[in-house]
Amino acid sequence: MALIKEESEDVKIEEAFRVKHEDIETQTDLMGLKKESQELNKIEENQYDKDQDFMTGEHSTQNEKTSSQKRGQKTESTSYFTCCQCGKTFNQKQNLDVHMRIHNGEKPFSCQQCGKSFTQKQNLKVHMRVHTGEKPYTCTQCGQSFTHKGNLNAHMRGHTGESPYTCRLCEKSFSRKESLKTHMRIHTGEKPFICGQCGKSFRCKENLNCHMKIHSRENSFMCHQCGKSFPDRNHLRNHVTTHIGEKPFMCHHCGKTCTNKAILEIHLRVHTGERPFTCPQCGKSFTNKGNLNIHMRLHTGEKPITCLQCGKCFTYHTDLKRHLQTHSGKKL
Repeated sequence: MALIKEESEDVKIEEAFRVKHEDIETQTDLMGLKKESQELNKIEENQYDKDQDFMTGEHSTQNEKTSSQKRGQKTESTSYFTCCQCGKTFNQKQNLDVHMRIHNGEKPFSCQQCGKSFTQKQNLKVHMRVHTGEKPYTCTQCGQSFTHKGNLNAHMRGHTGESPYTCRLCEKSFSRKESLKTHMRIHTGEKPFICGQCGKSFRCKENLNCHMKIHSRENSFMCHQCGKSFPDRNHLRNHVTTHIGEKPFMCHHCGKTCTNKAILEIHLRVHTGERPFTCPQCGKSFTNKGNLNIHMRLHTGEKPITCLQCGKCFTYHTDLKRHLQTHSGKKL
């Protein structure tokens, strides 16, 4: 029994020594892991300092700050690259480089078929659909296809009746932003599309294109009575009525006849009191656009009527007629 007890005590001592030895090894391992963790943190902090120096171009002057404070600085803003011209920020330098093309006018992507250039490759890709005829965006209601998704979205408003773009001056609404922009020129008097041959200006490009046919001699519809040519059949038909005296459109209020429907519609406003064209500056309204344009000269100071004898300019034709009396001495 004594021998067994002695062996048992020896086993306990040995077991206790082994456990204690394992604890020491575990503590040693933990200390090693802690040391590695500290070294990794230090490396991350140093790397962050370098990144900050690279981003800002300045050296850090607060190296004594804790790692938690530095992590806070890193997450404070995700935009590091700032455009020096407009102040817009980007989180990647390559995005800033692409953006800068807007300011410097660089367009490195050119169409091989027509020579038109673009700032981004994606814009060139979309442009190529003009040449290939590809129209990947199709209306699910009528089947009409479009080259751009934006055009499809605008087209869909025709089905839904949505007109999200409203004129702040007359409250007229439009389905397209570009249509509102063109409409606003009625109020501002802006005519940015100028004929390079005669200098006449227009509010929209379509009107300029139609006007250019006068210079390019594309007026294929000719009046056989006077030889005058017109760009389309409707203009010719309206012109012919001036020769034959035909006035098929009659006002049901007073019996007055007009050569075309558009003139009749303007005349009807005399009876209805409708004045859809309003001056944005003084609020005065007019039955037709031409009268509004003439009225706007009071506000803009424009004097487009010029005396050919002395070069003096006037706002209205009536003013010129009155002035001409000073040259001829006769009443006109």
